[in-house]
Amino acid sequence: MIERRKTRQIEVGWVKVGGDAPIAVQSMTSTKTHDIQATLEQIRRLYKEGCEIIRVAVPHEEDLEVLPEIVKNSPMPVIADIHFAPSYAFRSMEKGVHGIRINPGNIGKEEVVREIVEEAKRKKVAIRIGVNSGSLEKDLLEKYGFPCGEALFESAIRWAEKFEKWGFYNFKVSIKGSNVLENIKANELFAKYTDIPLHIGITEAGMGTKGIVKSSVGIGILLYKGIGDTIRVSLTDDPVVEVQTAYAILQSLELRRRGLEIISCPTCGRIEVDLPKVVKEVEEKLKNIDKPLRVAIMGCVVNAIGEAKEADLGLACGRGFAWLFKEGKPIKKVKEKEMAQALMEEVLKYDGKGKV
Repeated sequence: MIERRKTRQIEVGWVKVGGDAPIAVQSMTSTKTHDIQATLEQIRRLYKEGCEIIRVAVPHEEDLEVLPEIVKNSPMPVIADIHFAPSYAFRSMEKGVHGIRINPGNIGKEEVVREIVEEAKRKKVAIRIGVNSGSLEKDLLEKYGFPCGEALFESAIRWAEKFEKWGFYNFKVSIKGSNVLENIKANELFAKYTDIPLHIGITEAGMGTKGIVKSSVGIGILLYKGIGDTIRVSLTDDPVVEVQTAYAILQSLELRRRGLEIISCPTCGRIEVDLPKVVKEVEEKLKNIDKPLRVAIMGCVVNAIGEAKEADLGLACGRGFAWLFKEGKPIKKVKEKEMAQALMEEVLKYDGKGKV
């Protein structure tokens, strides 16, 4: 089991972050925030997928005005994303958000940042200090020449120490860049220095397979080292994909389980059934199942139950048939056309605790 870094616990609304709390999954809406219906619809979709904290963009006056309605109807805590406009931080807190995300590097004056912190303290609002490779302070860029891991770390710790000096502790830090190795380095340096909770991710990861791989590598390495109290997978895609990918990363490292994990063979010449078709059919039938189960679909007798014995349920396929198995033991032989349906029926009545 991965030994997580020991961090102090903070509260973002009713969600605990850090300490012994599970690693929280976050995302950000892609709608125009002032479109209340579209924004709330997306928030509910994300919540259904397991998102636990949601961030909304607040770049315009009309976005500010709808925050009370969004906060009131959101099933999870709402964070206002603030850039360049300090007044929007104050007004977002007045509107009832549970947290704000600020990048001190683009807020400007230190005294203004302190005023924001003092207001957050009064209103019991959480803050995320966002340090980004694209908005480092000038003195750090001059010192290091480019936004390297050391520069990102120095910026993050500089502001974290100021927050603590001002008597504010309900905050987490995110240190993000698009360079995976520099991102890892910055977060490692920060994690060794302090017990402040970290929100991790790879910013501007891109879209499709490349974006998912880049995020999975960067986030996965940090999580394996025990670093990370909350995560966001930042993709050029539907935010639902971000949440699904986040849980896939956590599940692969056995840090959290949510819904089905489907294990299936790679295709090869030994397979006697149309395995991709079977897997797709099973995924479709089980897409609304949220039991934390591990389901295996093995394509031949070589892999079969032996390699999938740790699964809760599964299929070991032969020529035109499969053995349906439960916790490593065969329970029923089924025809190929009945495989997906038989597996679904077994999943629905399965009452085991599942295995982590």
